Amino acid sequence: MAHIRVLVRSLAAVTALSAGLALLTGCGDGSGPSGTSGTSGAAPSGPVVVATSTWEAALAKAAGAKNVTSIVPASIRHAPDYDLKPSDLTAVAGADYVLYASFEPWAGRIKETAGSKAKLVEVNLDNTPAAAKAEVTKLGRKFGTERAAARWNARFTTEWNALARQVKATWPGGKAPAVAAQMFTTWAAKLAGAKTVGTYGPEAVTPAQLSALSAKKPEYVLENANMSAGTVLPGSGAKQLDIVNYPGKDLDLLAVYRKAAGQMEKAFSAS
Repeated sequence: MAHIRVLVRSLAAVTALSAGLALLTGCGDGSGPSGTSGTSGAAPSGPVVVATSTWEAALAKAAGAKNVTSIVPASIRHAPDYDLKPSDLTAVAGADYVLYASFEPWAGRIKETAGSKAKLVEVNLDNTPAAAKAEVTKLGRKFGTERAAARWNARFTTEWNALARQVKATWPGGKAPAVAAQMFTTWAAKLAGAKTVGTYGPEAVTPAQLSALSAKKPEYVLENANMSAGTVLPGSGAKQLDIVNYPGKDLDLLAVYRKAAGQMEKAFSAS
């Protein structure tokens, strides 16, 4: 599960934001939530799903949900940089489901403050194949979209295998490269078929860890772009690739795997 530190506001502060709800409703403000939506045009059928980030939203979309919105915009990689807005509370108030991760404690407070009767669903954010498919299956059952979820899982398996073959074809010298991976980017190492010689994080690398990881002579470092603090192993000679865990505005989870595969193919081919 890829953690991000989330800004926790007091209930009183969030409640103050909710005061604008009545004004928004009374004035007929047609503005939507400030996050990302996976739909456009006429409102689609099915449950209304509001997710705290694009990662949960992408899993919901993969599971077959059509009306999906994320609160934290895709343009913000670090959730603490985002300030809640009254429109976010409006979105939650009209949701059937609110998806959140366990490390986002403000999700429950948003639901409570907005007076929503939505069902809270905790989502495991982990891009390893087994975990991703398990979450899609779980959400499909909740939404009543089991067939759509099964189709996405089959497509995911096919695409994962194809990407893995493409990356393997670019191994330097035909040998699996040695990598050090942030603990939430180990899925990318698996996709590459790489030899993981060490992991680190989510905390900053200490001098002792730096020395130990450098001694293992990784050729590449797979850093977590959503939590990056800069160069992980300076002076080691290892090439660092910043791997993104969160989907973009289109809520396409498969694009995360394609991007990582492309980064590794390019890096391996250049070696």
